[in-house]
Amino acid sequence: MKIFVTGAAGFIGSHLVENLLAAGHQVTGLDDLSTGRLGNLRAVAGHPRFRLVQGSVLDEALVGELTAGRQQVYHLAAAVGSFVIRDRTLDALRTNIHGTENVVEAAARCGAVLLGASSSEIYGKNPKPGLSEDDDRVIGSPLKSRWSYAEAKAIDESLIEAYSRERGLKFVIIRFFNTVGPRQSGRYGMVIPRLTRQALAGEPLTVYGTGDQIRCFCHVLDVIPALTTLMATPAAYGRAVNLGSNEPTTITDLAKRIIIATASTSAISYSPYLDAYGPGYEDMQRRIPDCTLARTLCGFAPRRTLDDIIEAVIDDQRS
Repeated sequence: MKIFVTGAAGFIGSHLVENLLAAGHQVTGLDDLSTGRLGNLRAVAGHPRFRLVQGSVLDEALVGELTAGRQQVYHLAAAVGSFVIRDRTLDALRTNIHGTENVVEAAARCGAVLLGASSSEIYGKNPKPGLSEDDDRVIGSPLKSRWSYAEAKAIDESLIEAYSRERGLKFVIIRFFNTVGPRQSGRYGMVIPRLTRQALAGEPLTVYGTGDQIRCFCHVLDVIPALTTLMATPAAYGRAVNLGSNEPTTITDLAKRIIIATASTSAISYSPYLDAYGPGYEDMQRRIPDCTLARTLCGFAPRRTLDDIIEAVIDDQRS
């Protein structure tokens, strides 16, 4: 097939491009390199079935040109990372809402199947253990920039659903729960690469808040096959699907594991959210996915453990 991938030079996007090319597809990628890196695509540079265009999803004409004639569109481009959302809220909102509108409109116009990347942030502060796709969203005040990413992703999902209902768009939405692995950068707030970098440098590992927050982390190489399988599964069309692991950990325990795995002499340093994110920041005490739907639709069952993920990130940063 001819496939269009936005955010192709990003952490998840680059792994997806490699998978699609290995499966024999022709891939066109778009990335503005704001958080993506050309180095992420080193393994496929010069591949005869791959073309990377440097540009933005905000460029409506360019998005329309690159989408034309494609059977599938994977829309991964987004402003991501807590530091990016904090520092460049307006740019993030424009990219995550207007950029998505451009991609969705182009996909509907050419009849492509769309995969829209969403996030566990959708659920906000809902503390339920085992969040399922139909669970309620519990979101803080829209005047707190902390929730702007969750709000933008919710608008994206509503936009995609409306295009399906009114324009016949075929789609699947993926709600990622802390996807991690090689090529992910800690510069934008991603916790495992950030803590790993600190441990390897012998610096204190900075844990924000109490460290009792519970999260689940899933290896990118367990996630990528689910994306391509769901895109080929008509029963998934019109659905939002959680993808994540079922191995919860506290952030303090995560930091301890990273210290042991790196044989670091670093200590853990606790820092108030105020110092990192400014006044009014809110966090979620627990975020654990229920991935029953993904398992039913495509047999999704992550094989790699949290320790496997930590080792992969350590090896990536050392290299």
